[in-house]
Amino acid sequence: MEDKFVITKKAGIYGIIGNIFLLIIKAIVGFISHSQAMIADSFNSAGDIFASLMTFIGNKIASVPNDEDHNLGHGKAEYLFSMFISISMIFVSSKLLYDSGAALISGSKLQFSWFLVIVCIITIITKLGLFLYTKKAYQRHHNILLEANMKDHKNDCIVTSFTLISCLLTLANIYWFDSIVGIGISIWICYTGVTIFVESYNVLMDISVDDKTKDLILDLIHAYPEIKEVEDITSTPVGDKYLVFLTICLDGNMSTFESHELADNLEKNINGLDKIYKTVVHVNPI
Repeated sequence: MEDKFVITKKAGIYGIIGNIFLLIIKAIVGFISHSQAMIADSFNSAGDIFASLMTFIGNKIASVPNDEDHNLGHGKAEYLFSMFISISMIFVSSKLLYDSGAALISGSKLQFSWFLVIVCIITIITKLGLFLYTKKAYQRHHNILLEANMKDHKNDCIVTSFTLISCLLTLANIYWFDSIVGIGISIWICYTGVTIFVESYNVLMDISVDDKTKDLILDLIHAYPEIKEVEDITSTPVGDKYLVFLTICLDGNMSTFESHELADNLEKNINGLDKIYKTVVHVNPI
């Protein structure tokens, strides 16, 4: 199995190459045909290039191992750079919403072109391929940078499908749908950006481990009858995993060796969970 950082690097590079190609053909055909939906789609591809670049840079930083200055590694770079991606999405969507709304009010007409249809089909095929590749990578390694790119590629497939529909509707002299699709694209981009921003913000603000993982930790603790009480469970994110701190209560008559051996075994058990980076167990005698 490929290393998480290697496969994320590849996803970033493929995304940059694919989106540069799509940006060029979308912009040319969009401005020639005066399609607000395709122009919006070309701006979306420009944002996608930035997103793929942030994926590449963020992944490179996150892959640096821990050192004296960063004892827990550089994993949070994934969330910092995914936040950059989300902010760029929100700014781009605001511009596109304004332009598409203005075109709808002014009654701009899309000029039908078979080149427009071909570009839509090429975009859908390209983005579908990138989505399937990134989805497979994300299923192996739950990396937020991969998740952001996967959602972006999926959104683009859906968005460009509507652009294709708006283009075909002009054959029936239905022009308003193009601007509506442009507005829909901008709202979709904004929504995706906000969801990624919230997820990144939560991790950077040290959100606690999810309830499901916490229940798994408690199940492992309850497997030890010697543990009389769990005084405290705290956690902090480290990249896509969590550092967990536990305070457990044991019989004060246990020897120091026995209590520490139990704590060491419990740490190993909890560290075996998918979302756990490291566990630190503190023992209190009662």
